[in-house]
Amino acid sequence: MTDGADTPPPTGVDTAERLLAELRAEIGRADTKASVLIGALGVCAGIVLSGRWSTIPPGGPGRILGLAGGLAWVLALGFLLFATAPRYRPSRWRSGRPLTYFLDIRRAATSGLLADALRGTAEYPLAGLLIALKDTSDIVAAKHRCIRAGLACFVLGAATLLGSTLAGA
Repeated sequence: MTDGADTPPPTGVDTAERLLAELRAEIGRADTKASVLIGALGVCAGIVLSGRWSTIPPGGPGRILGLAGGLAWVLALGFLLFATAPRYRPSRWRSGRPLTYFLDIRRAATSGLLADALRGTAEYPLAGLLIALKDTSDIVAAKHRCIRAGLACFVLGAATLLGSTLAGA
């Protein structure tokens, strides 16, 4: 049994690296979800425009519902496309700060301080990981908000378009 004197205290670096990897994987899953929903929206819109649109009455509540459903689908498409859009923030890097993502690296390189920045980031890895965790979790949250809003608009549009065809029956 060891008394722990030979074991260095935990720094949190391993945990931060694991969480960052999980967040990056979640970004990929969110992009995939949004892409699948964009495809489903396209298929549904194709079906509606190819045959169902003609069954919507030319005026009255059926037409209003049909237009509202179409607008909801346009909003859904906008939210879902925004979910898949790359997220950039301006680089806040300056000498003495850790490198956390590609724009920081570019800024350090154009300043002629990339080697120093790499050494500083390697010397204190947790500082850079904390910044990256916060920024990456913000990206995941924004993507999920857009997907939820897009899905809500998609379902609302589908229900409204169905109601418009039933109003014309």
